Amino acid sequence: MLKKVLFALGICSTLIWAQTLKMATTTSTDNTGLLDVLAPQFQNDTGIKLEWVSVGTGNALKLGENCDVSVLLVHSPKVEEEYVKKGFGVDREPVMYNDFVIIGDPFYLETLKGKTLKEVFEFIRANKIPFISRGDKSGTHNKEVAIWKSIGSGVPSKQDQWYKESGQGMLATIQIASENKALTLTDRGTFIKYIANLKGKKGLVIVSEGDDALKNFYSVMAVNPQRCKNTDYQGAMQFIRWITGEKGQSAIKNFKLNGQELFTPNAQNSSHAQ
Repeated sequence: MLKKVLFALGICSTLIWAQTLKMATTTSTDNTGLLDVLAPQFQNDTGIKLEWVSVGTGNALKLGENCDVSVLLVHSPKVEEEYVKKGFGVDREPVMYNDFVIIGDPFYLETLKGKTLKEVFEFIRANKIPFISRGDKSGTHNKEVAIWKSIGSGVPSKQDQWYKESGQGMLATIQIASENKALTLTDRGTFIKYIANLKGKKGLVIVSEGDDALKNFYSVMAVNPQRCKNTDYQGAMQFIRWITGEKGQSAIKNFKLNGQELFTPNAQNSSHAQ
């Protein structure tokens, strides 16, 4: 009996003192369910419990800058590179990628058929097609802004009645686009999750895809321990090594919805790199 009590106490002690790693990440890694799969496997392999908050990349990076988390999993390469240069993040590594797609009511399929990405966005502006933007400095929003700028006309303003900002995550933004029969830009992984949630019901469809400019790369990095004395740098590095290693990359590759891969692993130190 005494052995059983001591054993139970040992389990409780382990649970109480289990190391917890705090991460800030994008809504797409959370909305798709990817982290619900990765976190238990990471804990099983390392003993570290992963806790995360999912926000737009801009807000995720701010949480790191404010020393509120120890590791970041985000998808806005140019912003991340500047973040590292400023000394906020360290040990940045590629993890995976998918791509962005423009989605909308099936009505737009024929209208936008055969148009290049540049022509699609020019058509949207010229014809004042309803468009829902994240408007939250997320990786998706940053990509959308870059596309608007690339066509030479600049980002639509709040005075443009056809252009609205949701200020919300990707699944919520897709829902708003659906309700307003509007177009929006989303990562493919979240779109696949959206389709799965419809359970066979009709919804938005992809109206434009495949342009090289729509590639969507995710990276992981640690918060700089030289700036944040309370950061769990060792825990962050364990997560970075795990998610870019064989087990993490295999878990990403095997994560599917309706038989479709949502992300392609591309860590440099993994045989799964493409």
